[in-house]
Amino acid sequence: MRTGMLALAAGLLAMGFLPVLPPGWSLLAMSVLALMLLPFRTHPVAFFLFGFTWACACAQWALDDRLVSRLDGQTRWLEGRVTGLPGASAGVVRFELHNAQSRRERLPRLMRLSWRDGPPVRSGERWRLAVTLRRPVGMLNLQGFDYEAWLLARRVGAIGTVKDGHLQAPAHGAWRDRLRQRLLAVEAHGRAGGLAALVMGDGSGLAREDWQLLQDTGTVHLMVISGQHISLLAGVIYLAVAGLARLGVWPARWPWLPWACALGFLGALGYGLLAGFDVPVQRACVMVALVLLWRLRFRHLGTWWPLLLALDAVLLFEPLASLQPGFWLSFAAVAVLVFTFAGRLGTWRWWQSWTRAQWLVAIGLLPAMLALGLPISVSGPLANLLAVPWISFLVLPPALLGCLLLPVPAVGEGLLWLAGGLLDWLFGWLGVVARWCPAWVAPLLPGWVWGLGSLGALLLLLPPGVPLRILGWPLLLLVVWPPPQRVPHGQAEVWQLDVGQGLSFILRTRNHAMLYDAGARSGDFDLGERVVVPTLHRLGIRQLDLMLLSHADNDHAGGALAVQRALPVRLVRSGEPQALPPALGARPCESGASWQWDGVRFSQWQWDQARDGNQASCVLQVEARGERLLLTGDIDIHAEKALLDSPLALRTQWLQAPHHGSRTSSSRALLLRLQPEAVLVSRGRGNAYGHPHPQVVARYRDLGVPLYDSAEQGALRVQLGTFGSVYSVRGQRRFWREAPTMP
Repeated sequence: MRTGMLALAAGLLAMGFLPVLPPGWSLLAMSVLALMLLPFRTHPVAFFLFGFTWACACAQWALDDRLVSRLDGQTRWLEGRVTGLPGASAGVVRFELHNAQSRRERLPRLMRLSWRDGPPVRSGERWRLAVTLRRPVGMLNLQGFDYEAWLLARRVGAIGTVKDGHLQAPAHGAWRDRLRQRLLAVEAHGRAGGLAALVMGDGSGLAREDWQLLQDTGTVHLMVISGQHISLLAGVIYLAVAGLARLGVWPARWPWLPWACALGFLGALGYGLLAGFDVPVQRACVMVALVLLWRLRFRHLGTWWPLLLALDAVLLFEPLASLQPGFWLSFAAVAVLVFTFAGRLGTWRWWQSWTRAQWLVAIGLLPAMLALGLPISVSGPLANLLAVPWISFLVLPPALLGCLLLPVPAVGEGLLWLAGGLLDWLFGWLGVVARWCPAWVAPLLPGWVWGLGSLGALLLLLPPGVPLRILGWPLLLLVVWPPPQRVPHGQAEVWQLDVGQGLSFILRTRNHAMLYDAGARSGDFDLGERVVVPTLHRLGIRQLDLMLLSHADNDHAGGALAVQRALPVRLVRSGEPQALPPALGARPCESGASWQWDGVRFSQWQWDQARDGNQASCVLQVEARGERLLLTGDIDIHAEKALLDSPLALRTQWLQAPHHGSRTSSSRALLLRLQPEAVLVSRGRGNAYGHPHPQVVARYRDLGVPLYDSAEQGALRVQLGTFGSVYSVRGQRRFWREAPTMP
């Protein structure tokens, strides 16, 4: 039976690694084959096929519920009911609309919308809205959050921006939203948003700095409703019943063990409903239920049985859960604890078990964190030693009890005030730890290095005395200090990042690195912090020799301060240094200057008669072994005409489309002189400016020049000096990603 359960889990998980989903007829054929194999000894194959076909079918149903392509970018009036808990930050209201209807059009069942400067939106309200609809596609880079996978896992079929709206019907039965509003209004030392996250799973009240602090200290799991919180409440109820039975207070006619398990599960289920019963909460409730069932009836089957059964149950209920990193981390953490503590000889004191659990989980999760590309908190084991019991035993009980007793204001608000004060103290201590040791983003690792590091982690999880266990340390340290992957002399690695309607290029040679533009910042959404810095770290770049900001427009320089805060920058130059924040210390662009790094030549140019910021863009030419790249910023036709009289007006293999391909740039004269072999376009999907303009696209097509578009292909890489082809991140196919439109 255990073999069949393993095979079922393997089939359910295999779906997440597919580049494309198999056609429907093949899934039907595999289902029939599984039924035929089931009576024979090949039943594990049958279980694998059952799991695989079920997962693929669920994924296809979710894909079929996405917005159709012909509605992408259109503005439609629609009507639907708000679901979940809406959030607001930096003047933008974000919420989900369920079962929206539009005249003569079929819409996805669930949509995620944003409304800038919109009115308050409450869960359960019915709205009529004018929405610019978009397919669920996001920015895609070498390192960062996979927004498309997250949307599909939540079965969100469309995203959109609200232009106008009217409330049709007030909220009905939205008790969670009313409770949240009441909770947020309580004076809790400024930590009411943290209490809402802890009690209701609503993280919208936490500031960006709070999330960064939690990430740096490896304590994010404490502020989202996780298995730890659910199991804690169930455990407290179970131990309360067991204690009453031990003291002889529990009624003798009621068997204490079944009652303890049943009441523990009901408590966990109630907490899950309070938290919204999302997929992570469902996973936690299933795991708690199976552990209690194992404690009640099936302890003879061993400790791995409830974990394996919970894995199958969660994936059967929602196969798309495997697309979320939290799924892998939660099951991996439990597996590490079971592997570490189950079946060991001898006993450990409680403090030994607690400390060992922290550092063993950190070691055991390291391979998974590296594979998922997540930041790794070096201080996590230390921070969790205090933070876990502090949240579990000091903050969570008064927070839950305070919410239940809110109808009694003096008591309920007093308990929440106490919980908020304790939480504020913890955040202060975590801030000290985060400043001492922030999170670490590992560089890209070759497969063999990751494999050896995983073997080292496994060896260290083995009991002391196992032969060769000591080899785990050098193998594990190999992923911390991997062999450097250096660019060959005379070549330059060039990355055009996907920063939406903006621009950012990373260029590195064998021993040097520079950044050309840093993307935009809008409110608390900083692409320099969220895209540029993680990619620099992922490429193993810990210092920039030069940050060249073409000009001061937000979409080019908005993320510069975040980059400068994150890693050392030796020199900052710009075409508009006077318009940039003084903290950057930017110097003027040196028109006509050139230099060499590791056999690669760099040259700058700026029009000395520029009348605005776009025309003043600092242009950069990079030449490696005769192959040239020209980065033009936002220059227009007038600046292009002046560029033709400069030393940079040479045959160019790679051209960054001036001003994102606007109609006032990419003149025919420039293209005929440069004769580019390919054009790199950086722009946002469905941007309001219409970039790239159809006339410009037609001009490139007439000259036979292919366009590589960040909105269509994600981040792009060119190995300058090899005269090779371009690499597209979206070209690394996953079934949930839209296929790239290659030229």
